Amino acid sequence: MKKRLSFGFGVLILTAALAGCGGSPGTTATSAPPPAATPSSAATSASPTVDSTTAAGAEMKVSSSSAGQIVVDSKGMSLYFFTKDVKDSGTSACVDACLEAWPVFTTTSDTPTVEGVTGTMGTIATPDGKKQVTLNGMPLYYYAKDKAPGDVTGQGVGGVWYLVSPAGEMIKGAAGSGY
Repeated sequence: MKKRLSFGFGVLILTAALAGCGGSPGTTATSAPPPAATPSSAATSASPTVDSTTAAGAEMKVSSSSAGQIVVDSKGMSLYFFTKDVKDSGTSACVDACLEAWPVFTTTSDTPTVEGVTGTMGTIATPDGKKQVTLNGMPLYYYAKDKAPGDVTGQGVGGVWYLVSPAGEMIKGAAGSGY
């Protein structure tokens, strides 16, 4: 019974967090907007729960998935776009509880390195001063429920979260449970 209550409480919290992600387009941070995106392309790695660290090779690459060719980080974790973000705005519309379910993809470099990604790379400043990676002017995110390389469980969540193509477009087709 205790386990069932914990599970129900967890579902309730996740539902509340996701509801924060699907808010109106006017949902933004109250701090001053960060600088505009800067075009880019050089070296580090990121993960959903740990800050970026320097690593050999590309920070982003292309991988096959059930949704076709997608952009992943250096560890194979899927990256997503949020339809509430405004291209080239220099800000992220995912704030507060949304960021718990959709952590930002960050870098320590102004010029993230890529392999097979053909869209325009850049970064924007997060409210806490980190560099969130952008592709074609749109911020990139992880999905907290993607636990292993190849997971694409965030595809289509809430009708506002989509995988990213190598050209930097949203992939709106259906996806299965991984590569």
